[in-house]
Amino acid sequence: MDDDQSAAADVTAKVRDYYGEVLKSTADLQTSACCTAEAMPRHLSRLLADIHDEVKDRFYGCGSPIPPALAGATVLDLGCGSGRDAYLMSRLVGAEGRVIGVDMTEAQLAVARRHLGWHADKFGYANVDFRHGFIEDLAGAGIADNSVDVVVSNCVLNLSPDKPQVFREIFRVLKPGGELYFSDVFSDRRVPVPLTRDPVLLGECLGGAMYVEDFRRLMAQVGCLDVRTCGSAPIAVLNPQIAEKLGNIQFRSLTVRAFKLALEDRCEDYGQVARYLGTIPDHPHVFELDDHHRLETGRPMLVCGNTADMLTATRYGAHFQIDGNQATHFGLFDCAPPALDRGDKPAGACC
Repeated sequence: MDDDQSAAADVTAKVRDYYGEVLKSTADLQTSACCTAEAMPRHLSRLLADIHDEVKDRFYGCGSPIPPALAGATVLDLGCGSGRDAYLMSRLVGAEGRVIGVDMTEAQLAVARRHLGWHADKFGYANVDFRHGFIEDLAGAGIADNSVDVVVSNCVLNLSPDKPQVFREIFRVLKPGGELYFSDVFSDRRVPVPLTRDPVLLGECLGGAMYVEDFRRLMAQVGCLDVRTCGSAPIAVLNPQIAEKLGNIQFRSLTVRAFKLALEDRCEDYGQVARYLGTIPDHPHVFELDDHHRLETGRPMLVCGNTADMLTATRYGAHFQIDGNQATHFGLFDCAPPALDRGDKPAGACC
C-alpha cells in the first residue's frame, strides 16, 4: 500500500470509528458543523413526526439538502447514516419512487435498517433500501450508470479521503438532467495537512472541509461548469481546544445545487425570460433555484442560458415557461449573486 492509499485508509478508519463508536447522539458533537445550520422548511419539518426517535437522535447533518419535485424519483442519499433524510424523502418520492441510502458505517446502518418495517407501516409502503458501501465506489454498492434522478448528501462529502473520485461517481450515476443537491462544510483556505488527519476534526467535519476554490476547480474537472449556492451559514466551534487548533480558518455550511447538463462556464445572455407556473408541490408561490434566483409564480424573470437550461432540461421542466431560445446571443449576462460573508463561494458561472 503506497502513502496515499495508507493515508486514505487511515482517514476512513477514523471517520468510521467516530460515527460508529464515539458519537452516540448529537449531544456528543463539539462543533455546530454536523448540526442542521439552516431552518428546515415547514413542509419537511412537519414530516419529522413520522420519523422514529432513534433515527433522529443519531442524525448528524449541516443543512436540509432535500430538493422539491421528488414525486416518483429515484434518489440516492450518500452517507445516509441513521436514515433520517432517506425516510423523509421516502414520503416525498411516494410509493412510485425509490430511495437508496449508502453508508460505510455498519453501526449507523444498523439503526437505519432496524426501523425499516416501522416506517413502512407508518407510510403504507416500503421504498427505502440501505446499502453498505463507499461513496467513492458506488458501483460496489450496485449503483449503475445513469440510473439516479437526484443525489443528495448531508455533511458527508467532506469525510471522503478521495473527493475527486466521489464527484466522478456522482456524475456517473446521475441521469442526464439529474440533480446533485447537498449540504457540506467549506473552508476559506486549505486546511493544513496535520489537521486533516486529526480524528476529532475529521469526525466534526472540519478536517476534511473543502476549500471553496478547490471545489470550484474540482467541479470543472468533472464537467460541471456552473454550480449554484442555495444557502450559507457560519459554523461555530464550541470546544476552545479545537478553536485553538484551527487558528484563523473560517468554516461555513453551504447548500449547493448542480446538474448533469452541458452548461457554459460563464452566464451568457440570450434574451430569455422564465416564468414559474406555481405547480411544484409545497411551493405554490415561489421557487428558489439558488441564492439569487427567486422565481415568483407568474412573474417574468430575465435569465441566462444556463439558468434556462436548469429550469427546462431537468425534472423541473413541466413547472416553468421559458420565452425565447438561444438563437440570438447578446453577450455576457449580469448574473452576480449576493456576496457571502467572507466573499467565498463554491462557484462557477452564475454562482
